[in-house]
Amino acid sequence: MISTNATNTHFRIAVVIPAFNEDENLPSLIAELRQINHPDFQLIPVVVNDCSKDETALVARNLKVDLIDLPVNLGIGGAVQSGMIYAYESGFQYAMQLDGDGQHPPSEIHKLVAAMKKSDFSVVIGSRFIESDGFQSSSLRRAGIHYLKWVIKILTGLQITDATSGLRLYNRSALAAIAAYYPDEYPEPEAIIYFHKKKLSIGETPVIMRHRQAGKSSISFINSIYYFWKVSLAIIYAYLKV
Repeated sequence: MISTNATNTHFRIAVVIPAFNEDENLPSLIAELRQINHPDFQLIPVVVNDCSKDETALVARNLKVDLIDLPVNLGIGGAVQSGMIYAYESGFQYAMQLDGDGQHPPSEIHKLVAAMKKSDFSVVIGSRFIESDGFQSSSLRRAGIHYLKWVIKILTGLQITDATSGLRLYNRSALAAIAAYYPDEYPEPEAIIYFHKKKLSIGETPVIMRHRQAGKSSISFINSIYYFWKVSLAIIYAYLKV
């Protein structure tokens, strides 16, 4: 089910927020988004409720945001793609991906917009590792992300320092590509390969991230090891796939 509440300004950015059991985090996140008053753009929150078991859908409705209420759990890749298809079909020229756990401060969005405008990228990734400010994640995850950086560089020549970052800005060309296909199980790193093969320009800009604001992450120590092993295979497969 889709409900919409949007107005016009200079240009609008759909802020796609995939959310699974994020009823504690959504109110403060949406409040932060609505506090941003930029002269060039307006942010339109689009919450994708991935069949949450808590009150995520009810909270989103009460916040009067654009809501995509999925009837089944699609996982992060399916939830992101659902939001991006909505943004593309609704005529947005730009769409943000913003995690629902509060780790991505909305105050950082303008940095991605500035990077896209300056360098004409189709995809801009917010990286916490370029300037190493703010929350840097665990040492194990940092090691894994560093490893992915080299795998991606070997395969594509791209220098992506934060391949797992879910803070991303897409232009219309990237939205069209995502509407056609988006990885499901390990979307962020694998999508870099997909965008590269679609000849979309990809860049990074330094951002500050923070700890999850409430709730508990599903990624444990063992899950992290499994994740980076599996994602490296997924990246190589995506590269070799015709």
